[in-house]
Amino acid sequence: MGFKGLLEVGVVFRGFILVNKHLKDSPQLEKKSEDSLTDPRGAFISAIDSFAKQAFSNVPLEYLESGALLFIFKLGEIKSSDSIAKEPIIMYGLVEKPKKKTDKVVKSFLKEVQPLLDSFITIYSNKDFSEADQFKIFKENIVAHFS
Repeated sequence: MGFKGLLEVGVVFRGFILVNKHLKDSPQLEKKSEDSLTDPRGAFISAIDSFAKQAFSNVPLEYLESGALLFIFKLGEIKSSDSIAKEPIIMYGLVEKPKKKTDKVVKSFLKEVQPLLDSFITIYSNKDFSEADQFKIFKENIVAHFS
């Protein structure tokens, strides 16, 4: 399954990018290390989602447009081993912004990543999320899904 214009896919939990995979280089996107938990985009994505839910009566944010990029967000819930309740988890995609039909691209991406997010939640539910190395193997799932 390919997805035209998809540059990067990742998973954010508690403001940290647990795993991400660059799928295509783009001059609009500064390439960050895929192994960096300090990438500020994770905190940004979590903060924007929290803001949207609070400001708009618990309506989740689906996407943002920024220059030539779309930031698309698929929300789910997962329970980590250090919590008694499920918490938000966000699968994001950075996509080259199309000239037309942005809503169609967003809807297509959200549908395309649902099985991938479901897989992540199944594999990592009730795990210790402070063990960052465990998520590296999921990059192979991302690549396989979008190949």
